[in-house]
Order: sequence, then C-alpha cells, then structure tokens
Amino acid sequence: MLEKIAKTLTRRPRLVLAAAAVLLVLCIFGSAATRINYDILTYLPPDLDSSQGEKLLEEPFHMAATTMLIVEDMPPEYTNTLRREIEEVPGVTGAMWLSSTAGIQIPRDFLPEDLADMFFSGDATMMIVQYDAPGASSETMEAISQVRRLCNERCFLAGFSVVIKDTKDLVDQELPLYVALAVVLSLAVMSAAMESWLLPAAFLLSIGMAILYNFGTNIFLGEISYITKAIAAVLQLGVTMDYSIFLYHRYEEERHNFEDSRDAMAAAIQAAFTSLFSSSLTTVAGFLALCFMRLLLGRDIGIVMAKGVVLGVATVVLVLPAILLVMDGPIRRHTHRVFMPDLSGVNRFVIRHSKAFLAIFLIAFIPAVYGQSHAGIYYKLDESLPQDMPSIVATNKLREEFGMASSHFVVMEDGLPRYRMTEMLEKMEAVEGVEAVIAYDKLAPTGLPEFFLPRDLLEICKRDGMQLVMINSAYETASDAAGAQVEQLNAILKSYDPNGKMTGEAVLTKDLIDTTDVDFQVTSYISIAAIFLIIAITFRSLSVPVLLVAAIELAICVNQAVPYFDGTVVPFVAPTVIGCVQLGATVDYAILMTTRFREELQKGADRQEAVLTAANAAGSSIITSALVLFCSTLGVGLISKIEIISSICVMLARGSLISAVCILFLLPALLAVFEPVINRTSLHWRTPKASAPQTQIQIQKENTI
Repeated sequence: MLEKIAKTLTRRPRLVLAAAAVLLVLCIFGSAATRINYDILTYLPPDLDSSQGEKLLEEPFHMAATTMLIVEDMPPEYTNTLRREIEEVPGVTGAMWLSSTAGIQIPRDFLPEDLADMFFSGDATMMIVQYDAPGASSETMEAISQVRRLCNERCFLAGFSVVIKDTKDLVDQELPLYVALAVVLSLAVMSAAMESWLLPAAFLLSIGMAILYNFGTNIFLGEISYITKAIAAVLQLGVTMDYSIFLYHRYEEERHNFEDSRDAMAAAIQAAFTSLFSSSLTTVAGFLALCFMRLLLGRDIGIVMAKGVVLGVATVVLVLPAILLVMDGPIRRHTHRVFMPDLSGVNRFVIRHSKAFLAIFLIAFIPAVYGQSHAGIYYKLDESLPQDMPSIVATNKLREEFGMASSHFVVMEDGLPRYRMTEMLEKMEAVEGVEAVIAYDKLAPTGLPEFFLPRDLLEICKRDGMQLVMINSAYETASDAAGAQVEQLNAILKSYDPNGKMTGEAVLTKDLIDTTDVDFQVTSYISIAAIFLIIAITFRSLSVPVLLVAAIELAICVNQAVPYFDGTVVPFVAPTVIGCVQLGATVDYAILMTTRFREELQKGADRQEAVLTAANAAGSSIITSALVLFCSTLGVGLISKIEIISSICVMLARGSLISAVCILFLLPALLAVFEPVINRTSLHWRTPKASAPQTQIQIQKENTI
C-alpha cells in the first residue's frame, strides 16, 4: 500500500502541489474563522466554585464583563455627559455613576459612606461600565474600543476585560514578527548547515504549508488560546524540521541506487516512513501529556501541537517529495560548502574519559534539581504584560486611588434573612485586608429612602432571585495574603449559604495556583512514562529508555534551574509546558545517536568504536536540529512584550541547546559505560540484521558483469 502511494505521489508532483494548494486555501479560511480566547482564567476546570460563580456573573447579573472608568480632575458635567454617551455604545448594558438615578446635584454627604467611597477618591471619580457579552468576546472588545474613543486623556479604563483587549491588540501586532523572525533565523542556520542555498527554502515551504494546515483545522476545535496561537507556528517549525531533513538525506542515499529520481524518491518515502512515524511518536506523546492538565490551557496547547506534528509528518511524506522533485534542478545548481564544526576530536576525548563524564552527569543533577525546585514562579497575569500598557496603568490607578487592589464577588440566593445577611457582611468586613463590602443590605440600611440610591446599583445587587456581594480587597491578586483572605471569606460564606459561590480575578487566580501545582507533577510523570514506553518498545530494552530519559531530564532540570541561579521569576505556565515539550521534542537527539550506536554494534564494531562512529555521524544532525529549534523560538522570546509567551520561547530555545550539549557530550559516555548492561537487558541488541535486498542499480551492475 505504501509503495503504491509513494509511486503515485512521485509520478505526478505538480498535481500533488496543486491539490496541496487547494487544501491550503481552505485552511486559510478555516484559520481566519477560528476564535482566539485571550482569557486564561476561562481554562480553569468548570467544576470549581469560582468557574461556576463566573457564569452566574454573566447571567443573570451581566457582571463578568465589567470595567471601571476613572475620570481625573474633570467637572461632574463632563462625567455625566460621558456616562450618557457610553450607554449608547453597542454592547454596553449600563454605565453606573452618581448621576444614574440620584443626580449630580445630590451632595456627597447625603450618600452612604460606602457608596461615596466607591465613587469618589480625591479629585478622581469612578464609573462602572457593564457589557452585554462575556468579557473575552469580540463584541465586548469592540465595545471597549468605542468607549475608549469617547474618553479624553484624563480617563483611564481598568478591568480584566480591558487587559484582555490590550493583550489581544499586542499579540495581533507582534505575531507577524514572530513568524518572520523565526523564518529568517531558521533559514540562516539551515543555509549554513546544508549544501544548497535553495534546499532550506524548500523545507520552509513544506513546513509553512503544514503550519497553515494545522491552523486551518483548528476550526474544528472551535477556539484556541492566544498563547497557543502565538507559539504554535514557531514551535511546529522547530520540532518538525527534523523530518524534512531526514527524508532528504534518505533521498540522497537512494539516488545512488536508481537512475530515475522519481524512483529514488519513492524508495526514500517507503524507507523513511517508519522512522518518521516512530520519531514523531515521542514528540506527540510530549504534547499529549499536556492534555492531562486540569487547567484546560494544557489541553488546548497539547491538542493543537500534537495535531501539528502529525500534519507535519503527513506533509513531509505527501507534499515535500513533490516540492523536492520540482525544485531538484535548481537545488543542485546552487550549492556551497557546508559550515559545520568537526566534533570527532571532542568525541574521542569524551569516550576516552567516559567515566569522568559519567561522574559529571551524576553530580550535575544535584544543583539542577535544587535550582529547579526553588525557581521562582508568579501567577499574577498582569505582571506578564508591559507595565506601560493602558489597561495596566489604569489598574494601578484603581489600586492606588480607590484601594481596589483586587475585587471579589459573592453570588448567593436571595433568601437569607436580613439579620443573618447583615451578620455575614459584618464578619466579611472584619477579615483583614477587606477595604469595603458592597451589598444591598449595606447600601439600603433601615430608615434610608431608596430614592437616595442609584437604581442601577440596586439592580446590580439583586436579580432573578439571586444576590450579589462585591468585596474590595487591599491585597493584590496572586499574593499569599490574598489567598488566605479568599479562604477566610469563603469559609464565612459557606457557613451562611453552602451553595454560595465566590469568584473574581483573585479567587480564580488562587484556584489557578492550586490547579497548576498539581498539573506540573502530573504532566511530568505522564510524559516521562509515555516516552519511556515508546523508547522501550522501539529498542526492545529496559535500560535504554532509562539512560535516554535521564539524559534529557538532566537537560530539563538544568533549563528550569537557570531562573533560580540568575534571579529571575517566570510565569506559572512556562515550567509545565517546558517539562513536556522539551522532553518530547529533544529526546529524538538521543534516539538518533543510540540507533546508530546499535547499528554499529550489529555490524561487529566494539563498543568504543561504535560510540565514536555514532557520535560523529549523529553530531551534524543534532546540531542542525537543535539550532533550528533554538532560532525559531529565540526571536520570539527576545521581541515579545508578553512575558508568558517570551518565557516559554526563551526556555524552549535554551532547552534545545542544553539538550544538544547533554546528548553530544554526556550520552556517548553513558552508552560506553553501560553498554554491557544494555546488552543484558535488551532483546537482540548485538544481533546482526539480515542483509538488505539489492537495489535496482546493483542488480543492473551484476547483470552487466
């Protein structure tokens, strides 16, 4: 079956390219129609109280998408006019300020103290703007843009939805730069490592098509996260380039055995398919391990990237042969000298001192594991964004001028007796760090006529048999103090209403911290177990997967320990993603060298000679693959202003080099020292393989003789 497909593909390369182009057009439309989610907190498990509370804020309260507009040093008439203009914006359900019902002529002293403190702070006043659609929806994003156009330079719009809006704009602005820089740097590396100037262009054309196929098929997922969108293209480029190089090298070998280049390519497809499939399994396993995160962001990244690897292999097998055949003449005409270092001397040194390098390998684990376990991690999402971003500036003003470092929301049934409700609110107010508690029973105390209160505010507090309580906190989101405060408030709530839900950015972030702490361990264990099993089956060995996984795990530990030793703090999602991706993407380097080592042993070479030959043969491919992954991700890491994206890409770039160093300098020593153990714990480790069948040209030569 594979032979028939290979011959069909190679006989009509231009037809194959035409069909690929048609699919490409469809995928471009699919990519454009795929929704991008810019709100990481929506990826929390849906069974959490905070997630369920967030849904209740959307319906019936329409409070999930709420922004705070700060107006500084402007007369009340301006703010009142602005409020009316904002209420006319499509997608805005209400703009609540003092004038909403009571009128701007009501003296501040006549208002309840909590209400006055909520709307005024010195020369600044605050307006609450509500939106009809969820906070990360395109409708809300457009409404926020229109609200901003109505404001002058003394107005500052804050809120999580505004942060999402600014994040979206920044990602859309930077994404073309990510791809362009990855392509340019990868092209430079491949041009130096390959003998033809046009060969890297052929590879990039094939991978570019695979990337568009991947993005186009995301439409079947409904939506993807902005983090996935930002890193998927460069990551797919980095981890699938190996497959193109492998197929081309096999094609070059087969050209010596066939007169017709099409027959050589068909043979190369058949010979390379099994190796490509088995090699991609480890990478796919690494990405799929992310799907076991309770934080659904892992599933988002994992599915998209695993699909990207599968489509990358499919494109290499089905489309790249046609590209290479069509460009075969120009590729061979434009050649140059390959610029690759000769590592034979280094390899001989490593093998002669294999026991010393084994000691280095074991000792290196101590600082690496210590640094990894003590590296700083932060969870506050706005810390990963540029601090001059308008939404971050406004958020800082909200914190400084109105004491709203964070806000919690309590959603509960409107059936609690008033005296019990008052008692609960008093206990909540007494919790350390609580600045204010806003609720119906606080705003409408006994004896105060309701006409003194803005009607919009009262409608916010009670709707459809539900009651909403807003709690302003002096503690910043993701801080230990905020986490402890949330626990105390939630305990008070549950003692009065076991079905009550507490939510808000700080509450969601606390759940994010609790969730990802477990996720890191789970995904690491699953990725290690899956890749261990794949390697064990591939080599039919119990000891080989131990050595190979240990070598890459050392590289991962060193990579994740770097932030500890250089004093930096990384966003929470980076270590979890790196732990799976670096293992899956770079363990291929170890598999490549070990496979060649086994082949040399089966040819009768002794272990010292076999290790040296394997290290010399694999060195060029490992360096090229590592540099492509390094270059495709480094550029994004350096230019991205969003630290979540920047940290993931910098760690991937650094990890590719660390993995390459571990494989080039430590794995040969491990193989040389432990080869006797490998032989005893592996099936047919040194058993010579049967002779390969004669090729077309070999048969012709024998007949001629």
